[in-house]
Amino acid sequence: MALYATELRKEYEQGRLLKGDVGDDPLALFHAWLEEAAQAGIHEPNAMTLATADSRGRPSARMVLLRGADAQGFDFYTNYESRKAQELAENPWASLVFWWGSLERQIRVEGQVAKLTDAESDAYYHSRPKGSRLGAWVSAQSRVIPDRSVLETRHAKLAEQYADSDPERPPFWGGYRLTPTVIEFWQGGPHRLHDRLCFRRSDGEEWTVERLSP
Repeated sequence: MALYATELRKEYEQGRLLKGDVGDDPLALFHAWLEEAAQAGIHEPNAMTLATADSRGRPSARMVLLRGADAQGFDFYTNYESRKAQELAENPWASLVFWWGSLERQIRVEGQVAKLTDAESDAYYHSRPKGSRLGAWVSAQSRVIPDRSVLETRHAKLAEQYADSDPERPPFWGGYRLTPTVIEFWQGGPHRLHDRLCFRRSDGEEWTVERLSP
């Protein structure tokens, strides 16, 4: 028998999110929540949904890993020929969502995305395990392949080729940074009266914070 929404309901009662407690720096609050998620033992707390849309407004979403976050923005890495990269080339506006269910928390981030510099992408690429560096060369991301053996064979050949040396970063692989204009913090509340505090800014101005109805 299928489960329906009425059978899956739960009450949210972990905590409250009050405007007077968050300060005026959403990045500081983001890092505090991320650290609490890590301390709570959440698997890959830096996992986030990246939502993009093509030039006709057709959306797509997938999970990626956050690899850096500071006052400049939120960084992630991918193949520049992937679907997400093609959509970002057509429409550079995107959204991120972090969901930490056991803490009853969500963070939404909206903003414009641009490529990181070659130096930034090189530095991150060379920090990865060697197998992952080879994997970036192997995968023509989002392309159709006949079966998994194609990937395994390519990886094995590259592992042999670079047994005593290190591969350079593929020119088709690197980083992106989403510069936020909106960061919204959501804390689950009883009776579906959730707390939503939304920070907004435009043109590099100071952040303003508003409470949104759930």
